[in-house]
Amino acid sequence: MPLAEEFQQIVDTLPPDWTHLQFDLRIDQEDRYVELAPIVSQVNAWPLSKADYHWRYNVAHQFGHAAAAESVHGNLSKLANEGITGEIAVREVRSGRVPVEPMWGRPESVRREFAARHSQ
Repeated sequence: MPLAEEFQQIVDTLPPDWTHLQFDLRIDQEDRYVELAPIVSQVNAWPLSKADYHWRYNVAHQFGHAAAAESVHGNLSKLANEGITGEIAVREVRSGRVPVEPMWGRPESVRREFAARHSQ
């Protein structure tokens, strides 16, 4: 199964309030590691040294310091277009968190929209 499809299956199984996903990627074509490093760095994946897996990805759902799921899907599609196969291992999933936003000085409509968006 292509990496992007495997990733999409993982995302589709997450609860609706997921906020953060961390997974490791191991490629089968280890001799292409250096060639592929610039591609995976586009979504801030970092190399894992002395490990069975080659890169770690951080994925954010709606907020946070990580790549958007859509960007990661596109990045993995790019690897598939290069003929890369591999394995994804989910390491961590977080859900139920809400971003902290200062609301001082903001109109009531903004406060209500923020509350509605993050109360799901």
